[in-house]
Amino acid sequence: MESVQSIKQRFELIGNDVKLNRALEKAIQVAPTDISVLVTGESGVGKEAIPKIIHALSHRKHAKYIAVNCGAIPEGTIDSELFGHEKGAFTGATQTRSGYFEVADGGTIFLDEVGELPLTTQVRLLRVLENGEFLKVGSSQVQKTDVRIVAATNIHMFEAIKKEKFREDLYYRLSTVEINIPPLRERREDIHLLFRKFASDFGQKYKMPTIRLDEQAIQLLLKYRWPGNIRQLRNIAEQISVLEENRNITAATLNGYLPNAGNTNLPAIVEKSKKESDFSNEREILYKVLFDMKGDLNDLKKLTLELLKNNDTEKVQEENENLIRKIYGNKEEEVAPQEESSTEILHLPEPVVESTTTVVQPQEDRYHFAEEIEEEETLSLQEKEIELIKKSLERNRGKRKAAASELGISERTLYRKIKQYDL
Repeated sequence: MESVQSIKQRFELIGNDVKLNRALEKAIQVAPTDISVLVTGESGVGKEAIPKIIHALSHRKHAKYIAVNCGAIPEGTIDSELFGHEKGAFTGATQTRSGYFEVADGGTIFLDEVGELPLTTQVRLLRVLENGEFLKVGSSQVQKTDVRIVAATNIHMFEAIKKEKFREDLYYRLSTVEINIPPLRERREDIHLLFRKFASDFGQKYKMPTIRLDEQAIQLLLKYRWPGNIRQLRNIAEQISVLEENRNITAATLNGYLPNAGNTNLPAIVEKSKKESDFSNEREILYKVLFDMKGDLNDLKKLTLELLKNNDTEKVQEENENLIRKIYGNKEEEVAPQEESSTEILHLPEPVVESTTTVVQPQEDRYHFAEEIEEEETLSLQEKEIELIKKSLERNRGKRKAAASELGISERTLYRKIKQYDL
């Protein structure tokens, strides 16, 4: 059995990360067997190296190795690509064609982005994994194949299963052994090593001096999150090698090639739920305003009825202090003795009074004035209440229960008021 170090040299793998070494060890151990392997990891971490290692160290190494990108094949033709088709099976099938599973018989097939497979194709693939049988598109003849399948995906498989985008039984068939490749941000010690390797390769390729990073640029390189992983690191090394005339790269220069480099230390924000439209938010605000207005209106009705029942503004003010504060707020304005009325004592807006306002002398008692005005206000409020009751009864066609509900009072209270006002 080959060592991890020899495998790294053979396949030009750079890095000394513990998780990377563990992934390579698992690949070396499962290679001599025929069990299925699922390689997981983010996009750009280098998952395609694992199937090559497994094939090269297996007894199938002299047979064919075929890599298939499942996400790049259209849904309508993927069954034909994988399993082949008979002549005339569909429009454009002018001749019989062998699929990958037939061509790679005895070898290895690497299914990259296996999570993108349609559900119908997943059923066919499950049958191949279970007993090595498949059907060509448009054929009824069962064919046999001896193929080892190594799959890879960058999606969260359990979430895909939960959303019914991937079959659970197929997942357990593929992931007899699961090998996870760590993202580049978890391999801090390997980032600069990889950058130097890429810089050297591109220097030779373009026949230019190799670029070098100063100390601050190295620190920036290590702090960056690298969402695109090794693929992104390689692309940036190539860009700098081609575009920069000065081969000594500073942090400021490197920062210009790193997207969103200023937010490297901030946590990533993932939106899990769909944002609501502005119209929905405005509608909710309008509903809230309407409900608040309805509550205030009911409070005002209650306060009006209390005034009609007791005919004592001071008592009503004392017993309904919290209600008054809720409607009109906590701010109380200072009222001059010569201008204060009974409604101002209650901190209510001054009602429209049809009678002429009495002129008050400064030396007169303010409470005496309040008593004189109160009688006129009470009569005005009584008239308004009678008018409200009449209108409510007309709208509800004399139905007292509905009218009482509209006025915010009990049916019994409404009946008493009808008798009291002789309506």
